[in-house]
Amino acid sequence: MIIGVPKEIKTHENRVSLLPGGVLKLAKHGHEVLVEQGAGEGSGFFDKQYEDSGATIMEDIDELWEQSDMIMKVKEPIEVEYPRMREGQIIFTYFHFAASEALTEAVAKSRSIAIAYETVEEEDGTLPLLVPMSEVAGRMASQEGAKFLEKPEGGRGILLGGIPGVKPANVMVLGGGIVGVNAAKIAAGMGGNVTIMDISMPRLRYLDDVMSKNVDTMFSNEANIRSMLPHVDMIIGAVLKPGAKAPHLITRDMLSEMQKGTVLVDVAIDQGGCFETSKPTTHDNPVYKVDDVVHYCVANMPGAVPYTSTLGLTNVTLPYAVSLANKGWKQALKDEEELQKGLNIVDEKIVYKPVAEAFDMEYTAIEEVL
Repeated sequence: MIIGVPKEIKTHENRVSLLPGGVLKLAKHGHEVLVEQGAGEGSGFFDKQYEDSGATIMEDIDELWEQSDMIMKVKEPIEVEYPRMREGQIIFTYFHFAASEALTEAVAKSRSIAIAYETVEEEDGTLPLLVPMSEVAGRMASQEGAKFLEKPEGGRGILLGGIPGVKPANVMVLGGGIVGVNAAKIAAGMGGNVTIMDISMPRLRYLDDVMSKNVDTMFSNEANIRSMLPHVDMIIGAVLKPGAKAPHLITRDMLSEMQKGTVLVDVAIDQGGCFETSKPTTHDNPVYKVDDVVHYCVANMPGAVPYTSTLGLTNVTLPYAVSLANKGWKQALKDEEELQKGLNIVDEKIVYKPVAEAFDMEYTAIEEVL
Protein backbone atom coordinates (compact mmCIF):
# COMPACT_ATOMS: atom_id res chain seq x y z
CA MET A 1 0.00 0.00 0.00
CA ILE A 2 1.09 3.59 -0.62
CA ILE A 3 0.64 5.77 2.48
CA GLY A 4 0.66 9.57 2.16
CA VAL A 5 1.61 11.97 4.95
CA PRO A 6 0.63 15.56 4.06
CA LYS A 7 1.76 18.59 6.02
CA GLU A 8 -0.95 19.92 8.32
CA ILE A 9 -2.25 23.28 7.12
CA LYS A 10 -4.73 24.27 9.83
CA THR A 11 -3.63 27.45 11.62
CA HIS A 12 -0.69 26.73 13.95
CA GLU A 13 -1.12 22.98 13.56
CA ASN A 14 2.44 21.71 13.83
CA ARG A 15 1.79 18.06 14.58
CA VAL A 16 2.54 15.34 12.04
CA SER A 17 0.75 12.00 11.69
CA LEU A 18 3.77 9.73 11.27
CA LEU A 19 7.31 9.73 12.68
CA PRO A 20 10.42 8.52 10.84
CA GLY A 21 10.27 5.41 13.04
CA GLY A 22 6.75 4.75 11.76
CA VAL A 23 7.97 5.05 8.19
CA LEU A 24 10.64 2.46 8.95
CA LYS A 25 8.07 0.04 10.38
CA LEU A 26 5.69 0.42 7.44
CA ALA A 27 8.59 0.03 4.97
CA LYS A 28 9.61 -3.23 6.67
CA HIS A 29 6.09 -4.50 5.99
CA GLY A 30 6.59 -3.70 2.31
CA HIS A 31 4.63 -0.46 2.11
CA GLU A 32 5.67 2.78 0.43
CA VAL A 33 5.41 6.07 2.35
CA LEU A 34 5.16 9.49 0.69
CA VAL A 35 5.85 12.45 2.99
CA GLU A 36 5.19 16.04 1.97
CA GLN A 37 8.29 18.21 2.12
CA GLY A 38 8.58 19.80 5.56
CA ALA A 39 5.64 17.83 7.02
CA GLY A 40 7.48 16.99 10.25
CA GLU A 41 9.47 20.17 10.81
CA GLY A 42 6.94 21.75 13.14
CA SER A 43 7.30 18.76 15.48
CA GLY A 44 11.09 18.63 15.23
CA PHE A 45 11.41 15.87 12.61
CA PHE A 46 13.12 16.66 9.32
CA ASP A 47 13.02 15.44 5.73
CA LYS A 48 16.40 13.71 5.91
CA GLN A 49 15.22 11.63 8.88
CA TYR A 50 12.20 10.52 6.86
CA GLU A 51 14.35 9.76 3.80
CA ASP A 52 16.82 7.78 5.90
CA SER A 53 13.87 5.74 7.17
CA GLY A 54 12.74 4.91 3.64
CA ALA A 55 10.19 7.62 2.79
CA THR A 56 9.93 9.50 -0.49
CA ILE A 57 9.77 13.27 0.03
CA MET A 58 7.13 14.90 -2.17
CA GLU A 59 7.02 18.56 -3.20
CA ASP A 60 3.71 18.33 -5.08
CA ILE A 61 0.92 17.86 -2.53
CA ASP A 62 -1.71 17.12 -5.19
CA GLU A 63 0.47 14.32 -6.52
CA LEU A 64 0.90 12.92 -3.00
CA TRP A 65 -2.86 12.74 -2.47
CA GLU A 66 -3.40 11.28 -5.95
CA GLN A 67 -0.84 8.48 -5.52
CA SER A 68 -1.74 7.49 -1.95
CA ASP A 69 -4.03 4.57 -1.12
CA MET A 70 -4.22 5.80 2.48
CA ILE A 71 -3.79 9.33 3.80
CA MET A 72 -2.66 9.74 7.40
CA LYS A 73 -3.37 13.13 8.95
CA VAL A 74 -3.77 14.70 12.36
CA LYS A 75 -6.64 17.15 11.79
CA GLU A 76 -9.68 16.87 9.58
CA PRO A 77 -9.34 17.93 5.93
CA ILE A 78 -10.14 21.61 5.46
CA GLU A 79 -11.83 23.17 2.44
CA VAL A 80 -8.76 23.43 0.22
CA GLU A 81 -8.19 19.69 0.73
CA TYR A 82 -11.71 18.57 -0.14
CA PRO A 83 -11.02 18.23 -3.91
CA ARG A 84 -7.97 16.04 -3.17
CA MET A 85 -9.99 13.28 -1.52
CA ARG A 86 -10.96 10.53 -3.93
CA GLU A 87 -13.08 7.42 -4.22
CA GLY A 88 -11.70 4.35 -2.47
CA GLN A 89 -8.99 6.27 -0.60
CA ILE A 90 -8.63 5.59 3.13
CA ILE A 91 -8.34 8.75 5.21
CA PHE A 92 -7.21 8.07 8.77
CA THR A 93 -7.31 11.15 11.01
CA TYR A 94 -9.32 13.09 13.59
CA PHE A 95 -12.55 14.08 11.82
CA HIS A 96 -15.03 15.26 14.51
CA PHE A 97 -17.77 15.14 11.86
CA ALA A 98 -20.58 16.12 14.22
CA ALA A 99 -19.09 19.61 14.47
CA SER A 100 -19.19 20.26 10.70
CA GLU A 101 -21.94 19.43 8.25
CA ALA A 102 -19.83 20.82 5.38
CA LEU A 103 -17.00 18.38 6.14
CA THR A 104 -19.43 15.48 6.48
CA GLU A 105 -20.98 16.24 3.10
CA ALA A 106 -17.59 16.75 1.41
CA VAL A 107 -16.20 13.44 2.64
CA ALA A 108 -19.38 11.59 1.66
CA LYS A 109 -19.32 13.18 -1.79
CA SER A 110 -15.69 12.11 -2.31
CA ARG A 111 -16.68 8.43 -1.75
CA SER A 112 -13.54 8.00 0.35
CA ILE A 113 -13.24 5.77 3.42
CA ALA A 114 -13.18 7.92 6.56
CA ILE A 115 -11.77 6.24 9.66
CA ALA A 116 -11.82 8.64 12.60
CA TYR A 117 -9.27 8.47 15.38
CA GLU A 118 -11.76 9.82 17.90
CA THR A 119 -14.33 7.03 17.55
CA VAL A 120 -11.99 4.02 17.66
CA GLU A 121 -13.31 2.41 20.84
CA GLU A 122 -12.17 -0.52 22.95
CA GLU A 123 -14.56 -2.95 24.61
CA ASP A 124 -14.48 -1.10 27.94
CA GLY A 125 -15.42 2.20 26.27
CA THR A 126 -11.88 3.60 26.22
CA LEU A 127 -11.06 5.77 23.20
CA PRO A 128 -7.38 4.84 22.72
CA LEU A 129 -6.58 7.33 19.95
CA LEU A 130 -8.27 10.20 21.78
CA VAL A 131 -6.72 9.58 25.20
CA PRO A 132 -3.23 11.08 24.63
CA MET A 133 -4.59 14.24 23.03
CA SER A 134 -7.22 14.51 25.77
CA GLU A 135 -4.41 14.33 28.30
CA VAL A 136 -2.55 17.13 26.50
CA ALA A 137 -5.66 19.29 26.04
CA GLY A 138 -6.75 18.82 29.65
CA ARG A 139 -3.38 19.87 31.01
CA MET A 140 -3.20 22.78 28.60
CA ALA A 141 -6.70 23.93 29.56
CA SER A 142 -5.58 24.88 33.06
CA GLN A 143 -2.30 26.30 31.80
CA GLU A 144 -4.01 28.51 29.21
CA GLY A 145 -6.89 29.41 31.52
CA ALA A 146 -4.44 30.58 34.16
CA LYS A 147 -2.80 32.86 31.60
CA PHE A 148 -6.09 34.43 30.55
CA LEU A 149 -7.09 35.09 34.15
CA GLU A 150 -4.44 37.82 34.00
CA LYS A 151 -5.81 41.35 33.66
CA PRO A 152 -3.88 42.27 30.48
CA GLU A 153 -5.42 39.19 28.84
CA GLY A 154 -8.97 40.23 29.79
CA GLY A 155 -9.35 38.13 32.93
CA ARG A 156 -10.16 39.06 36.51
CA GLY A 157 -6.54 39.59 37.43
CA ILE A 158 -6.29 36.55 39.69
CA LEU A 159 -3.26 34.35 40.28
CA LEU A 160 -4.56 30.81 40.00
CA GLY A 161 -2.68 29.53 43.03
CA GLY A 162 -3.03 32.65 45.17
CA ILE A 163 -0.38 33.52 47.77
CA PRO A 164 -0.18 33.25 51.57
CA GLY A 165 -2.99 35.37 52.95
CA VAL A 166 -4.83 35.59 49.62
CA LYS A 167 -7.19 32.86 48.44
CA PRO A 168 -6.49 31.04 45.17
CA ALA A 169 -8.84 30.98 42.20
CA ASN A 170 -11.92 28.75 42.14
CA VAL A 171 -11.95 26.38 39.15
CA MET A 172 -14.96 24.36 37.98
CA VAL A 173 -14.29 21.38 35.71
CA LEU A 174 -17.32 20.02 33.83
CA GLY A 175 -16.65 16.35 33.16
CA GLY A 176 -14.63 13.79 35.08
CA GLY A 177 -13.11 11.94 32.13
CA ILE A 178 -9.56 12.06 30.77
CA VAL A 179 -9.69 15.78 29.91
CA GLY A 180 -11.32 16.76 33.18
CA VAL A 181 -8.97 14.76 35.38
CA ASN A 182 -5.89 16.15 33.67
CA ALA A 183 -7.25 19.69 33.85
CA ALA A 184 -7.99 19.23 37.55
CA LYS A 185 -4.51 17.81 38.24
CA ILE A 186 -2.77 20.84 36.77
CA ALA A 187 -5.16 23.41 38.28
CA ALA A 188 -4.84 21.75 41.69
CA GLY A 189 -1.09 21.43 41.29
CA MET A 190 -0.92 25.18 40.68
CA GLY A 191 -2.79 25.68 43.94
CA GLY A 192 -6.32 26.37 42.73
CA ASN A 193 -9.51 25.30 44.50
CA VAL A 194 -11.01 22.81 42.05
CA THR A 195 -14.47 21.27 41.77
CA ILE A 196 -15.03 18.41 39.30
CA MET A 197 -18.64 17.90 38.19
CA ASP A 198 -19.90 14.71 36.55
CA ILE A 199 -23.13 12.73 36.19
CA SER A 200 -21.58 9.39 37.19
CA MET A 201 -21.59 8.75 40.93
CA PRO A 202 -19.13 5.83 40.64
CA ARG A 203 -16.73 8.14 38.81
CA LEU A 204 -17.15 10.88 41.42
CA ARG A 205 -16.50 8.38 44.23
CA TYR A 206 -13.32 7.24 42.50
CA LEU A 207 -12.12 10.82 41.94
CA ASP A 208 -12.90 11.73 45.53
CA ASP A 209 -10.54 8.94 46.61
CA VAL A 210 -7.63 9.67 44.29
CA MET A 211 -7.51 13.44 43.80
CA SER A 212 -5.65 15.85 46.06
CA LYS A 213 -7.33 17.59 49.01
CA ASN A 214 -7.94 20.82 47.08
CA VAL A 215 -10.18 18.97 44.59
CA ASP A 216 -13.85 18.54 45.48
CA THR A 217 -16.49 16.59 43.57
CA MET A 218 -20.10 17.53 42.87
CA PHE A 219 -22.92 15.88 40.94
CA SER A 220 -23.52 17.72 37.67
CA ASN A 221 -26.94 19.19 37.09
CA GLU A 222 -28.19 22.65 36.16
CA ALA A 223 -29.01 23.66 39.72
CA ASN A 224 -25.57 22.73 41.04
CA ILE A 225 -23.82 24.43 38.15
CA ARG A 226 -25.80 27.63 38.66
CA SER A 227 -25.09 27.60 42.40
CA MET A 228 -21.37 27.84 41.68
CA LEU A 229 -21.35 30.43 38.90
CA PRO A 230 -21.11 33.57 41.08
CA HIS A 231 -18.03 32.19 42.82
CA VAL A 232 -15.94 30.57 40.07
CA ASP A 233 -13.07 32.28 38.30
CA MET A 234 -12.48 29.67 35.60
CA ILE A 235 -14.67 26.97 34.03
CA ILE A 236 -13.19 24.16 31.96
CA GLY A 237 -15.61 22.34 29.67
CA ALA A 238 -14.47 18.74 29.40
CA VAL A 239 -17.57 16.77 28.41
CA LEU A 240 -17.62 14.21 25.62
CA LYS A 241 -20.18 12.13 23.80
CA PRO A 242 -18.08 10.00 21.41
CA GLY A 243 -18.64 11.13 17.84
CA ALA A 244 -21.65 13.28 18.76
CA LYS A 245 -22.20 16.98 19.44
CA ALA A 246 -21.38 18.09 22.96
CA PRO A 247 -24.30 19.20 25.16
CA HIS A 248 -24.52 22.87 26.17
CA LEU A 249 -23.95 22.86 29.93
CA ILE A 250 -23.34 26.61 30.16
CA THR A 251 -26.10 28.58 28.44
CA ARG A 252 -26.05 32.20 27.32
CA ASP A 253 -28.20 33.39 30.21
CA MET A 254 -25.76 31.87 32.73
CA LEU A 255 -23.05 34.36 31.74
CA SER A 256 -24.88 37.11 33.61
CA GLU A 257 -24.45 35.11 36.84
CA MET A 258 -20.65 35.10 36.50
CA GLN A 259 -18.15 37.72 37.59
CA LYS A 260 -16.64 39.94 34.91
CA GLY A 261 -13.40 38.46 33.65
CA THR A 262 -14.35 34.85 34.39
CA VAL A 263 -12.52 32.56 31.94
CA LEU A 264 -14.26 29.74 30.05
CA VAL A 265 -12.04 27.13 28.39
CA ASP A 266 -14.04 24.91 26.04
CA VAL A 267 -12.04 21.74 25.35
CA ALA A 268 -15.16 20.23 23.75
CA ILE A 269 -15.05 22.75 20.90
CA ASP A 270 -13.96 20.04 18.41
CA GLN A 271 -17.38 18.46 19.03
CA GLY A 272 -19.29 21.73 18.78
CA GLY A 273 -18.54 23.06 22.26
CA CYS A 274 -20.25 22.60 25.63
CA PHE A 275 -20.89 26.33 26.18
CA GLU A 276 -23.74 27.83 24.16
CA THR A 277 -21.67 30.93 23.37
CA SER A 278 -18.63 28.97 22.15
CA LYS A 279 -17.26 29.32 18.62
CA PRO A 280 -13.94 27.90 17.34
CA THR A 281 -10.88 30.10 17.71
CA THR A 282 -7.23 29.71 16.70
CA HIS A 283 -3.86 30.00 18.39
CA ASP A 284 -3.48 33.35 16.58
CA ASN A 285 -6.67 34.74 18.14
CA PRO A 286 -7.53 32.36 20.96
CA VAL A 287 -10.08 34.36 22.96
CA TYR A 288 -13.08 36.62 22.68
CA LYS A 289 -15.54 38.09 25.17
CA VAL A 290 -19.29 37.67 25.54
CA ASP A 291 -20.88 39.73 28.31
CA ASP A 292 -17.41 40.41 29.77
CA VAL A 293 -16.72 36.68 30.08
CA VAL A 294 -13.53 35.46 28.38
CA HIS A 295 -13.96 32.48 26.02
CA TYR A 296 -10.96 30.34 25.04
CA CYS A 297 -12.10 27.93 22.31
CA VAL A 298 -9.03 26.85 20.33
CA ALA A 299 -9.99 23.81 18.29
CA ASN A 300 -6.52 22.26 18.06
CA MET A 301 -5.02 22.96 21.47
CA PRO A 302 -2.41 20.16 21.34
CA GLY A 303 -1.01 21.71 18.14
CA ALA A 304 0.71 24.31 20.32
CA VAL A 305 2.94 21.64 21.88
CA PRO A 306 3.61 19.55 18.77
CA TYR A 307 6.65 17.62 19.92
CA THR A 308 4.85 16.18 22.94
CA SER A 309 1.57 15.78 21.06
CA THR A 310 3.04 14.09 18.01
CA LEU A 311 4.91 11.52 20.08
CA GLY A 312 1.83 10.83 22.20
CA LEU A 313 -0.43 10.50 19.16
CA THR A 314 1.79 8.36 16.96
CA ASN A 315 2.49 5.96 19.83
CA VAL A 316 -1.14 4.85 19.59
CA THR A 317 -2.06 5.37 15.92
CA LEU A 318 0.82 3.47 14.30
CA PRO A 319 -0.33 -0.09 15.17
CA TYR A 320 -3.72 0.61 13.59
CA ALA A 321 -2.11 2.17 10.51
CA VAL A 322 0.06 -0.93 10.06
CA SER A 323 -3.01 -3.15 10.37
CA LEU A 324 -4.94 -1.12 7.77
CA ALA A 325 -1.98 -1.21 5.38
CA ASN A 326 -1.25 -4.91 5.85
CA LYS A 327 -4.82 -6.22 5.66
CA GLY A 328 -6.74 -3.58 3.76
CA TRP A 329 -9.47 -1.62 5.48
CA LYS A 330 -12.26 -4.19 5.27
CA GLN A 331 -10.29 -7.09 6.70
CA ALA A 332 -8.65 -4.91 9.36
CA LEU A 333 -12.07 -3.71 10.52
CA LYS A 334 -13.46 -7.24 10.55
CA ASP A 335 -10.51 -8.47 12.63
CA GLU A 336 -10.39 -5.59 15.09
CA GLU A 337 -13.73 -4.54 16.55
CA GLU A 338 -12.32 -1.38 18.15
CA LEU A 339 -11.03 -0.19 14.77
CA GLN A 340 -14.38 -1.02 13.19
CA LYS A 341 -15.97 1.62 15.40
CA GLY A 342 -13.66 4.20 13.81
CA LEU A 343 -15.37 3.87 10.43
CA ASN A 344 -17.65 6.90 10.01
CA ILE A 345 -18.25 7.29 6.28
CA VAL A 346 -17.65 4.96 3.33
CA ASP A 347 -18.76 5.29 -0.30
CA GLU A 348 -21.21 8.13 0.52
CA LYS A 349 -22.79 6.15 3.37
CA ILE A 350 -22.71 7.41 6.97
CA VAL A 351 -22.14 4.34 9.13
CA TYR A 352 -21.58 6.04 12.48
CA LYS A 353 -24.98 6.78 13.98
CA PRO A 354 -24.19 9.92 16.06
CA VAL A 355 -22.90 11.66 12.91
CA ALA A 356 -26.04 10.83 10.95
CA GLU A 357 -28.19 12.01 13.87
CA ALA A 358 -26.27 15.28 14.21
CA PHE A 359 -27.44 16.42 10.77
CA ASP A 360 -30.57 14.30 10.33
CA MET A 361 -28.87 12.33 7.54
CA GLU A 362 -29.51 8.76 6.46
CA TYR A 363 -27.73 6.15 8.56
CA THR A 364 -26.42 2.87 7.14
CA ALA A 365 -25.56 -0.03 9.43
CA ILE A 366 -21.86 -0.86 9.23
CA GLU A 367 -22.65 -4.52 8.49
CA GLU A 368 -23.98 -3.44 5.09
CA VAL A 369 -20.57 -2.10 3.98
CA LEU A 370 -18.42 -4.81 5.51
